[in-house]
Amino acid sequence: IMASTAAGKQRIPKVAKVKNKAPAEVQITAEQLLREAKERELELLPPPPKQKITDAEELNDYKLKKRKGFEDNIRKNRTVISNWIKYAQWEESLKEVQRARSIYERALDVDHRNITLWLKYAEMEMKNRQVNHARNIWDRAITILPRVNQFWYKYTYMEEMLGNIAGCRQVFERWMEWEPEEQAWHSYINFELRYKEVDKSRTLVMVHPEVKNWIKYAHFEEKHGYIARARKVFERAIEFFGEEHISESLSVAFARFEEKQKEFERVRVIYKYALDRIPKQQAQELFKNYTVFEKRFGDRRGIEDVIVSKRRFQYEEEVKASPHNYDAWFDYLRLVESDTDADTVREVYERAIANIPPIQEKRHWRRYIYLWINYALYEELEVKDPERTRQVYQACLELIPHKKFTFAKIWLLYGQFEIRQKNLQNARRGLGTAIGKCPKNKLFKGYIELELQLREFDRCRKLYEKYLEFSPENCTTWIKFAELEAILGDTDRARAIFELAIGQPRLDMPEVLWKSYIDFEIEQEEYDNTRGLYKRLLQRTQHVKVWISYGQFELSIDSDDRIQRCRQIYEEANKSMQSCEEKEERLMLLESWRDFEDEFGSFANKERVQKLLPEKVKKRRKITAEDGSDAGWEEYYDYIFPEDAANQPNLKLLAMAKIWKKQQQHEDEEEQEEEEEEEGQQE
Repeated sequence: IMASTAAGKQRIPKVAKVKNKAPAEVQITAEQLLREAKERELELLPPPPKQKITDAEELNDYKLKKRKGFEDNIRKNRTVISNWIKYAQWEESLKEVQRARSIYERALDVDHRNITLWLKYAEMEMKNRQVNHARNIWDRAITILPRVNQFWYKYTYMEEMLGNIAGCRQVFERWMEWEPEEQAWHSYINFELRYKEVDKSRTLVMVHPEVKNWIKYAHFEEKHGYIARARKVFERAIEFFGEEHISESLSVAFARFEEKQKEFERVRVIYKYALDRIPKQQAQELFKNYTVFEKRFGDRRGIEDVIVSKRRFQYEEEVKASPHNYDAWFDYLRLVESDTDADTVREVYERAIANIPPIQEKRHWRRYIYLWINYALYEELEVKDPERTRQVYQACLELIPHKKFTFAKIWLLYGQFEIRQKNLQNARRGLGTAIGKCPKNKLFKGYIELELQLREFDRCRKLYEKYLEFSPENCTTWIKFAELEAILGDTDRARAIFELAIGQPRLDMPEVLWKSYIDFEIEQEEYDNTRGLYKRLLQRTQHVKVWISYGQFELSIDSDDRIQRCRQIYEEANKSMQSCEEKEERLMLLESWRDFEDEFGSFANKERVQKLLPEKVKKRRKITAEDGSDAGWEEYYDYIFPEDAANQPNLKLLAMAKIWKKQQQHEDEEEQEEEEEEEGQQE
């Protein structure tokens, strides 16, 4: 035995020892091993051989084997519902309904909220015509999961297919208690309609009051011939949504319904009602349908109404977005004045004038005040309601803060309106109040113009007196006052007014006033008074235009010594202006004197004046910038008068320069003539 054992040990091969323990050049990773294993799984394997069960014992073995496999899978993971369903379906295929039912019940114990499990369970019962079992399952399902609509749909479908209409209705009513989605309600309604239960369909409570559901409800009534009921549904829908949440699609549907019924006036009312309340950007379809309707059934006026309505809608949006945009209000009012009645126009005017400028500054009120003016003119000219026009003017005048600023235009328009109404007392009272509250030049001028037209000269005198008390420096007022007295033939009063005027310490245009006074005296042919005025004026100013005007005056008088008097004035003016710093004025005077002598003087006088004219000299001077730095040089022209003693050397130098220049020109001309003669001889 020991020998045989030793021999056996020798026959067993020994494990080969690894001599080279270095790492292989190509390493095999775990990822590669998994990839190869996956690829081998995909290799086609030959199908298993077919088995035929020939007796009951083999069948029982097969069943036992399959059940054991299913139970093992369930035991491994109870939560995988697909294993339960496969198991139950296999039992069902063997007509083992009781076993399948048991499996489904066991599965429901594991996950009773699984929708697929309930559906498969109920379908199995229905396939095997186990109606009561199926009802039981559906009842349990809708009790546990009432929000799963699929259970309700299948339950009601089963009852209807079985002909159990009462039971189906009962299921629907149970379902509706949960207030499901819209489609569920439509399914219930369609169910009732299939069995001609129109009244029951109508009495269903609308849990989802959306626009499309109201429209469907109305179409339902229309389809069954209940036109009055359909109209009532649309009216209830309009009331339900109210003016703030009115729907475009609902209005279009309502209008189309009425159009089918040939109720064209009702259609217009519906469209206009909707357009007045729906924002413009949400009413494009509404405008489109309204325009198409008017083109089909309306006249030209109706189409214009559509366009006007659309424009009104645009203006409404503009004024809502910016209430103080007065230009938008003007456009809106122009539109409504041309198309709508007086009450509507008044309403828009009242809305417009309610937007008072928030800041009490006149520049912010300039556009706003024209709203009131247009309002008053509309009432007077279009509506022809003088009492309301008067109320508009009075309300406007009460609104304006006259202590800060006023608008003379409003006061004058009000006065003119009262005169047109032959109410002179009110006009005078209004303008008098204006002058008392907020005196302005324009107000005085307008009031005086009014009294002049009425030929109330005493009132004009009083107004001029108040005007001059308010603004004594206004030369135009003094002149107009004096002209009024002159027109009335009261020369002494006119002269007294001019004397008062020129005696004022401050005047805005004194030269105009003096000229008017002088012209007045000339018109009265009071030449001595005119000379006295010129002398008084020259005591105040030595302006060259005054001297020239004085000389022209003397020249214009028809007398023998007029030329001598005019020349004497020019002599005095030249002497007086020798010390004047403005050399251009002296030059202007001498040029005027030269023109005079050219026309009326002798040769000696002309030569004398010509010698007095200055020489024009170009000079240079430094320019200093605003910061005091040197900015360079500039050229300018200066005038050197012969009468100035200090400029005599300069004049001599200029004279010598001129003589030298003439000599040079003469020599150049002689040389040119000699060259021409030489060329001629050579030829």
